[in-house]
Amino acid sequence: MKTCADVETEQKIFQMMLDLGIPAHLKGYHFIKVSVLMALEDMQIVGSVTKLLYPEIAKRYNTTDGKVERAIRNAIEISWERGNRMTFERMFGYSRENGEVRPTNSEFIAAMADEIIQNQ
Repeated sequence: MKTCADVETEQKIFQMMLDLGIPAHLKGYHFIKVSVLMALEDMQIVGSVTKLLYPEIAKRYNTTDGKVERAIRNAIEISWERGNRMTFERMFGYSRENGEVRPTNSEFIAAMADEIIQNQ
């Protein structure tokens, strides 16, 4: 059973992903959500996405590490094109309009987790 804090955290992640323009029908959407929840439990996991994060998600969803990485990257690319510029600038300090390249998977996940931690 989920606690009130768990539901609140998931709602914050949902709202952030909506602002960032990540469509909910993408596999990467679900993988990012799980990644952020895992990062909130242990931020060190973001420093080792290929050895810890992707394998754990792949195991949960019965897929491969490569497919997890690719799905997350695809969701971030779509987000980078469609997302709210102001949200990107607040979270990352830059946006597509500044001519910057999109954040990496680990940067994206870490920034979302940091945003949740700072706004608690």
